[in-house]
Amino acid sequence: MAAGVTSTPDSRRTFGQEEYSLYSSLSEDELIQMAVEQSFATSSSSGQPPGSIAQTPPRTRGQPQVVQNAVSQPCTKNRSPMSSAAPTANPPRTTYYRRYDGRLFRTTKPVVELDPVVIAIKNGDEETLLNMIKAGKALSVPNTEGWIPLHEAAYYNTPGCVKLLLKAYPGTVDCRTLAEETALYLATSKGYLECMTYLLEAGAECDITSKTKETALYKACENKNVEAVKLLLKYQAAVNHRCNRGWTALHEAVVRNDLDIIEALIMAGAKIEASNVYGITPLFVAAQSGQLEALRFLTKCGANINTQASDNASALYEASKNEHEDIVAFLLSQNADANKGSKDGWLPLHIAAARGNMEIVQMLIPVTSKIRVRRTGISPLHLAAQHNRNDVIEELIEAGYSINALLSPERSRLFEDKRTSILYFAVYNNNIEATEMLLKAGANPNVDLINPLLISIRHGSIRNMQLLIEHGANINAYIPTHPTSFPATIMFSMKYLSLLKLIMDFGGDGESCFKCEYGNRQHPEQEQRRDEVQLERKMPRTVQFCEMVSTPGLYRWAGPIIDVLLDYVGNVNLCSKLKEHLDSYDDWANIKIKSEPPRPLVHLCRIKVRKLLGHERLKLIEVLPLPGRLKRYLEYNCPDDLM
Repeated sequence: MAAGVTSTPDSRRTFGQEEYSLYSSLSEDELIQMAVEQSFATSSSSGQPPGSIAQTPPRTRGQPQVVQNAVSQPCTKNRSPMSSAAPTANPPRTTYYRRYDGRLFRTTKPVVELDPVVIAIKNGDEETLLNMIKAGKALSVPNTEGWIPLHEAAYYNTPGCVKLLLKAYPGTVDCRTLAEETALYLATSKGYLECMTYLLEAGAECDITSKTKETALYKACENKNVEAVKLLLKYQAAVNHRCNRGWTALHEAVVRNDLDIIEALIMAGAKIEASNVYGITPLFVAAQSGQLEALRFLTKCGANINTQASDNASALYEASKNEHEDIVAFLLSQNADANKGSKDGWLPLHIAAARGNMEIVQMLIPVTSKIRVRRTGISPLHLAAQHNRNDVIEELIEAGYSINALLSPERSRLFEDKRTSILYFAVYNNNIEATEMLLKAGANPNVDLINPLLISIRHGSIRNMQLLIEHGANINAYIPTHPTSFPATIMFSMKYLSLLKLIMDFGGDGESCFKCEYGNRQHPEQEQRRDEVQLERKMPRTVQFCEMVSTPGLYRWAGPIIDVLLDYVGNVNLCSKLKEHLDSYDDWANIKIKSEPPRPLVHLCRIKVRKLLGHERLKLIEVLPLPGRLKRYLEYNCPDDLM
């Protein structure tokens, strides 16, 4: 036997006849695989690059055999926690596999060996499982996830294995995993009725809860499994148990709209008015989720049609919010109260108007009290305008809702600009259609702290400006919280000369821009004025026109702004600050000359006539009985020398 091996200790062993006799019991495929492993191991030990022939120790019997002709490492995945934790793995080593095309590839991933108990249970191999039980194998010891074989049998739906394990280990019937799930809970979650029956017959407790406080009955309702529900009820499952959200099995059945389960639960004593942690009853759930059949059934069983959640929202309010037209129609047919407000005071009509659902709005208008709406401090018109629901605005106007309703002080304070009118919302959204609709219906444009005209100027919306001015918006509006010596309408339009000219055409007070308290005296510095204001701690100091055009964003436009304003005023005196601005650019010298009195007589006459006409007539100058040339002259469409 020594003939095939060299006598030198450090000599390399040959794969000769003697070694072959040592592995004579191996098949031909096993011998080829072993030779391949030995070749690759030699490459690794000698520092050769990957793919070279190397040698590894031969595999001993009992060790998992490497599968050939595999695309990737053969690792059978098991969905249950027990099988994922129980497998044993060899230490990571380089393992070689043969692809379908004959090429070899290698991986360092460990070879996974599945738990034989799990394999037997998953395959329904009752004989093997019985032999394990007879051999005294510990089949009641939980793994790292708390699973025992009984959990596996319930999970994989092998009733025979369940029966064997219950007979051998009756005390494990209610054992729980680390997630506090029993075998009955697992079987119910999967809908395995036969396994459930064996477990219940063995005395399984129906009402043991999982970590989420859900029972097997709750899971059966969640899965809409009528037979499982009836089976659990037969074994006296607690029908009114609440999960961690406070929901009962009836809540879950209602949201699934399963009438058979709902009926079975109610017949078993389920409380129709049971509420969760938010005060929501099953009927509220039906209205909220749009389950009409469940809603009808609960109503027949006597459920309160006017049920309210903890925030006072009614079922009708919630159905309107989620735009379930059929639910709203049914609730109203059952005399649901449309005048129950939510925590913030909104009625169902309010939320329907905000959502813009015309069908629901039309259903709610006849049954909603206008007095109750006024008490809420907000009109549904406010919400329709805020969300640009123009069709709803029209419908509410036709229904007689006040176009000049104002937000209550409490609601107005929620907005930084302290808005109050419906019109303000439309103008703020630059919704020209809604603005025109509201103004034609008689909306007052002068009730807000900040005039809507100022908002339209800020947006640069010429059409909204024209609409507001035509319907009486104050062309010389001020902002009380930010006092200025000249109209805020002029201040807002100074960056846009076309808007400024439009404001002046309709009667803007340009003369106030040239009334400076300092006159030809030197103006104090801005920092000094701010210090004085902080010391006084009184109302903000009135800002003058010369100060406004001196700000960084406007000083480069001071000349053109003054030029436009001079066309709408008579003899005025520029203060030292304005003169300083005009002197800063050579191109503005003509503007300074233009400002010096006396102004041309023709120009002064135009100013006088415009003042006599007043703001209201200036808006209607096109229809006044005046000669065409005079009209054009008054509108600054005719040069002075042509008059």
